[in-house]
Formats: sequence, structure tokens, C-alpha cells
Amino acid sequence: MNKDIQNNPADAAAMIDAVLRKETNWEELWFYQKTVVLYQLTYVFTKRFLAKYGDRTVDQMVQAARSGKQIIVEGMADCVTSMELELKLLNVARASLKELREDYEDYLLTRRLARWQKGHSRYEDMLNYCSQHNKMEDYEPFFERWSDEEMANVALSLCHYTDKMMKKYEEWLEQDFKENGGIRERMTAARLGYRNMQNSLLEAKDREIARLKAEIICLQAEVERLRNGQPG
Repeated sequence: MNKDIQNNPADAAAMIDAVLRKETNWEELWFYQKTVVLYQLTYVFTKRFLAKYGDRTVDQMVQAARSGKQIIVEGMADCVTSMELELKLLNVARASLKELREDYEDYLLTRRLARWQKGHSRYEDMLNYCSQHNKMEDYEPFFERWSDEEMANVALSLCHYTDKMMKKYEEWLEQDFKENGGIRERMTAARLGYRNMQNSLLEAKDREIARLKAEIICLQAEVERLRNGQPG
């Protein structure tokens, strides 16, 4: 690091702030909130309707739901230094949720339960509810009351909306990357900005020194004139 920066903690802090992105508060992101619901819903679903079969689907579904949630957190933490890594992790989270969606679809298909689609009497109400509600308290009271068909269809809607929101967020990140670059570009910009600031300060000092030198010459001439008794 530049010695001037080492000797000036304020400049070092300013340069770090210019380079590092602000960490996103993932708990406020709607798609993260929906993944929290998905994880809890899936945990209850598997315990109520799959545990008795003793197959691997229980662990697979719970782990997919958990990964979708946890990887978002990891991606948001890594966003401070790497937007590229954040995008990769968000895609991994989306892949986990797509795997979870496939498991719910398989559950409905193999048990000959209805996949609620357009035309189903409860389809529009379910979509509206899942679109507008993100918090656990909006869903948890129903976890022990819904049937397996109801829970699976709600989970599928949550998977759909979560993926849609994450895709839009990724598009926003990609646009931000195009406009502002990654950490390498921000480091270069910060270095150039600091260098330009230092150059401006040096130029100002040079001008001040030149002015003082000219003033000294004038004062020396005035002193010499007084010594010689010359009139002003």
C-alpha cells in the first residue's frame, strides 16, 4: 500500500470504502424471506407426509430447501468483495430450489394429487397469497392444517415466485456490474482517484511555493533598496 496512505488512516479508510460494496441486508429481501418459509414448510411437510416411507426423499428435500436459503446468505456476505461470486452462488441457490420444485411435482404426480393450475378453483387465490406474503407468520398457522396436496401446491408457488424474484435481482446485479465494474475496476478507479487527488495537492503546493519564492525576491529587493537609501 502507498506509504502516504499507510500514514493517513483516513485516506486508507476512504479508499477501502470506495472499493468495497455495501453488504446487502438479506433478511429484508423478499425472495430470502420466501426461502425461509419454504425451508420450514418443507421440514413440516416431510415429517407429516414422507417420514413413514423411510426413503431418501426426506433428506433430499430438506437439504435442497435449506441450501436455497443458506447459499443466499453466503452470496450476500461475499458480495462485499466479489459480485461475480455472488452471482454464481445465487445461481446455485436457484438450482437447489428447482430441485426442490421437482420433488414436490413428483410427489403430486406419483400420488395422483392435483397440481393446481389455471382453471382450478383455488389457483388464483393461492397465487395472490404467495405473491403478497413473505413472512413465516403468514404461513405457519396452516402447516398442521393443510393437506399434502395443499402444502405441495403452496410450496410450488413459493418456488416459482422466489425464482422469479431472484432472476430479477441477478439482472439488476449484472447491470450494476456493467455500469460500475467489479472489485478490480473499483480498485483501479480508487487508485486513480487517490493519485489524482495527490497530484492536485502537489500542484497546489508547487503554486504556493512559486508564489512564496516570488514574494521573497520582492522582499529581498525591498531590503536591498532600503539599505542603499534609495527612495521607494
